[in-house]
Amino acid sequence: MVAASVNSALGRAGLLLMLASCVFGAIAVLYGIRRQDARLLRQGPMYAFFALGGIVLAVIMMQRALITRDFSMAYIQQVGSADTPLLYNIAAMWSALEGSILLWALMLGIFTAAVAWRFRDRMDDVLVGWALIVMFVVAAFFAMLSFGPADPFAAGAAGVTSGPGPNPLLQNHILVLFHPPILYLGYVGFTVPFAFAIAALVTGRLGEGWLMETRRWALFSWAFLTIGILLGGWWSYEVLGWSGVWAWDPVENASFLPWLTGTAYIHSVLVQERRGMLRVWNLSLLVATFALTILGTFLTRSGVLNSVHAFGDGP
Repeated sequence: MVAASVNSALGRAGLLLMLASCVFGAIAVLYGIRRQDARLLRQGPMYAFFALGGIVLAVIMMQRALITRDFSMAYIQQVGSADTPLLYNIAAMWSALEGSILLWALMLGIFTAAVAWRFRDRMDDVLVGWALIVMFVVAAFFAMLSFGPADPFAAGAAGVTSGPGPNPLLQNHILVLFHPPILYLGYVGFTVPFAFAIAALVTGRLGEGWLMETRRWALFSWAFLTIGILLGGWWSYEVLGWSGVWAWDPVENASFLPWLTGTAYIHSVLVQERRGMLRVWNLSLLVATFALTILGTFLTRSGVLNSVHAFGDGP
């Protein structure tokens, strides 16, 4: 093992900032709700912005390590190479499990900060407060993963000066730069409707109010998930050995399932808005969609499935 590099040290510092901000943010908002303390509630957005700053720092350090080929880090030894072109070195961040979780955490940081900014003037609303707490908890979970089984900044073996680079199948198409981030925007975006659904359950406000807050977020996420799936089909069609546009591969299905439940939610929510029906059904669809997005990423990156689309070996 080698000593931690600047990239590794600052990257971990960013992850620690995100984790601490999410934990303290959730505690502050929870205490604010319990004590009806407006001062504590107003601190929620501040912690969300600190969390975003932390994960942005971590991602910048990871990209710096990939671009400068910092082979003191185990992840760079795994996915980096002295011969890999710059663009594919950048995309190597999400070519394995640890980097994929880092990208997921970045998206969570962005969405958490977006929710905090969008509802910054309504932090005294318990529905908004509980939704932000759920966002903080989910973001903290992924930050914790990056400190444990999926540490992207772990030190590597000494004396390594190059690596195998990303999987060769990820170095033959420009879509490697766009398909995973767009798909992840769709995946992670459903955390926002999920957070408001849990908030509605906690507060007992199962009427149509929480639906009004989540419609645009759900449509945004569904749109990006749709685009991500279509881009994946295009990519698969042009890569030899990937069985054309769609082959009902387990990993392909893992992205299709949350799309199905998300589509069902977008349509069935209209019934609840107009007739006050399907409340439990819509809540169940959001919970299922969120769970399936987590499952999809795990199946793709953990290596538990034998699939041409699975690139991770697991921690």
